[in-house]
Amino acid sequence: MKTVLLAEDHTLVRTGIRTMLETAARLRVVGEANDGRQAVQLFNELHPDLAILDVTMPSLNGIEAARQIVAEHSGARIIMLSMHNDAQYVLESLRAGAAGYVRKDAAFTELLAAIETVLDGRTYLSPPLAELVANSYIRMARGESATNELAKLSGREREILQLISEGHSSAKIAEMLFISIRTVDTHRQHIMAKLGVHNVAGLTKLAIRHGLCEP
Repeated sequence: MKTVLLAEDHTLVRTGIRTMLETAARLRVVGEANDGRQAVQLFNELHPDLAILDVTMPSLNGIEAARQIVAEHSGARIIMLSMHNDAQYVLESLRAGAAGYVRKDAAFTELLAAIETVLDGRTYLSPPLAELVANSYIRMARGESATNELAKLSGREREILQLISEGHSSAKIAEMLFISIRTVDTHRQHIMAKLGVHNVAGLTKLAIRHGLCEP
C-alpha cells in the first residue's frame, strides 16, 4: 500500500479527498497539512510515496513547498491540485519538481489516474492543460513569451514575498523563518528593487496575480 501526504488548507476539501483516496484507491494518507510549511515538515518526517499539494496555501504556497521538498528529496513524487488552469501555474509547478497537475473541479477518476501515472514515474497533465503547456513552450521557443516576474526572485525571496503579502510584519517573518529582522528587511529591499515595486500594496497585487496568495 502506498502512502500519501495531503496538503490542503480547506478542512472539508481535505477530508473529502482523504476519504475518497482511502476508500476508492489502495492508498493510506499518513499525514495532513493545512499550509505549505507544514507540508514540507511532514514530508521530511514521514517520507511518503506521494505528496498531493494544493497550489494556493497560506504561509507557503504549494509550488514553493514542492520546490523545497524536491531540493531535499530528489525522487519525491508530487501532484499539484489547483483551481487555476493558467499555463503559468502549470509550468511553475513542473519547474518546482511536481510530476502531476490536476484541477480541483476534475472528476475523482482523473485524480486517481494522475496518482497511478505519477507513482509509475511518469508525468500527468489533463489534456487541456497539456495543450496549454505545449503552446506556452512553443511561444517561448519563438521568443514570444514575456519572462515571469517572479523568475527574478530567489526561492527565499518568493517565500518572503508571500508572507509580506499575507500581512506579516518583519518581526513575525523573522520568527517564522528563523532569521534576523535585518535579514528580512534586506530581502524586502531586494524584492522591491528586482520587481520595481516600492510599497506593500504593489507587492500584494503582484503576489495575488501570480497565485502566491489569495485576494
